[in-house]
Amino acid sequence: MPRAIETQDLVKEYGDLRALDELSISVEDGEFFGLLGPNGAGKTTFIEILVGLVRKSGGEARVFGQDVVDDYREVRDAIGLAPQEYNVDRFFPIREVLQHKAGYHGIPEDEAERRADEALKTVGIYDKRDERFDWLSGGMKRRLLLARALVTDPDLLILDEPTAGVDVQLRHDLWNIVQELNEGGTTVLLTTHYIEEAERLCDRVAIINEGRKLEVASPDELMDRGTDTIYVRTQTTPSTAPDLTHLDRVEGVTIEDGRLAVRAKQGGRVAPQVLNELEARGHEIVDLEITRTSLEEVFVELTNDDGEGARSGEESAGIPGGDSA
Repeated sequence: MPRAIETQDLVKEYGDLRALDELSISVEDGEFFGLLGPNGAGKTTFIEILVGLVRKSGGEARVFGQDVVDDYREVRDAIGLAPQEYNVDRFFPIREVLQHKAGYHGIPEDEAERRADEALKTVGIYDKRDERFDWLSGGMKRRLLLARALVTDPDLLILDEPTAGVDVQLRHDLWNIVQELNEGGTTVLLTTHYIEEAERLCDRVAIINEGRKLEVASPDELMDRGTDTIYVRTQTTPSTAPDLTHLDRVEGVTIEDGRLAVRAKQGGRVAPQVLNELEARGHEIVDLEITRTSLEEVFVELTNDDGEGARSGEESAGIPGGDSA
């Protein structure tokens, strides 16, 4: 079975600027994959190459084994895209917008009508089917973009900042819809600025910066690389912090608000050793709390370590088809 997405040394150049710099990424069929990076990292450029809106400068890109250039039509039919920007025909009722979209992909009229209704029901705006795009609220517009991506029954669903600017309830509603689609077999590629979104939804994430891949791993694997804090409250607060750095993965101990704060990699695994050591030294344990490092902290550390960080918004805005995600 070919991978849902496979790129090898993918390059996109705009003059002297490399928006994508030999980017190699693979996404398995049925996977929920996140693409994270600061503004100007190359996320939207990557998506635009997959869907044929931008032509690559070099390297290879395939979707379900089909080349994005040589097999453009097959690739486009396999993908449903919910873009970050609104690009909807404002003069037709939204049901007709979806019917037109299906028709572009060669779906017969009767089938297009059925699929349009089904997509609108899936995202929860079927009752608005006869209204025009401009009459919808911001949240409903986001739902419509998702419905339009779904109307062709794609094997690969690409979501470019799908919950940007929506309220918390709608964000969770969209999460539930997309999770159900993924559980039904649809491969999902998600770009997002909400780290919580990636933590909750994604099987794996790729962190990219300035068009280059920094890391690919599951959210848990990435968070395991950060430093957790194990807070231990003892019956009597020690006058000085005990030295526990001889324990595997322990980096240091301080006293904070009457508690021992033990900084360690993979805090959940280290905690039993810490408790055993403290009890062996005569400390009576009263309470234990573990604060894990967040994916956001790992993301910031990785992107800050990668040179000077992302290109400025002004630089990105000057690129034709530039990455605004």
